[in-house]
This record gives sequence, C-alpha cells and structure tokens, in this order.
Amino acid sequence: MQKLLPPYLYLITLAAMGITCWLFSNAHLVTYPYNLIGLPIAILGIVVSGVAKRTFSQLNANVLTFNEPSQLVTQGAFQYSRNPMYLGFAVSLLGFNILMGVSLIALLPLLMFIVITDRWYIRFEELAMHKKFGKKYALYCAQVRRWL
Repeated sequence: MQKLLPPYLYLITLAAMGITCWLFSNAHLVTYPYNLIGLPIAILGIVVSGVAKRTFSQLNANVLTFNEPSQLVTQGAFQYSRNPMYLGFAVSLLGFNILMGVSLIALLPLLMFIVITDRWYIRFEELAMHKKFGKKYALYCAQVRRWL
C-alpha cells in the first residue's frame, strides 16, 4: 500500500490553499504590498525544513516517515523541535497564506495539514521512536517540544 509522504501533503495543501484563495478572491484581509511579508516567512519555513533534512542526510539517518528509524537525531534544529521539518512546512504554508492575502477560508487547508501531520505522521514516528530507542527517546521528548 502506497502512503502519502509529508512533502506531497505539503504540496497538496499549498495547491488547496491557492485554489481556495482563487475561488474566494474577495475574502482577503491583507492586500499588496503588505501581503509581501509572507514571502520571507514562506522562505524561512522552507529553509528550516531543508536544514533539518540536511542534518538527517549528513548523519545518514532515515528521513522517510514510514520506514524504521535508523538513529535518534538530536542536534541542529532538533535541539529546539522534535519535528523541525514539519514545523518548517507549517511556517512556509502560513507564509504563503499571507502572501495570498490572508484568506481565512484558505487557512482551513493549513489547519488540516497541521492536524494530519500531528495526528498521523508524528504519532506514527513517535511510536516507532519509542519502540526503537526507549528511554533515550523518552528523555529527548521530555527535553524538547514536539513542535516548538
């Protein structure tokens, strides 16, 4: 069975936000040029996700959500968030929503992304990490927040 990987959910969410924004174009709260503040926020989110992924790559750690974790990564951005890749995706989506003019209806896909990520991806990963790393992972969870 094929499972939806987080980057694809991110892209689907971004498309859903764009379509929703386009369909309800009169419901924007922020207009040009103020909406441009969303661009650096979107870029920041992408950078946070990219830097966290690079940390995994440098350590030859498994980055695929549904594969068995190969090691407990606690350095870099993982000192501040147990899920900086997901956090970066969410920040980026928020930035794109601002860039699109802050449509409240377009916030729904973003909220759905956060709920799906928290309740499906993160829950799955945390169970696998507890199973594989036990007390070491429990200690890490006690020291570092899930999101931020």
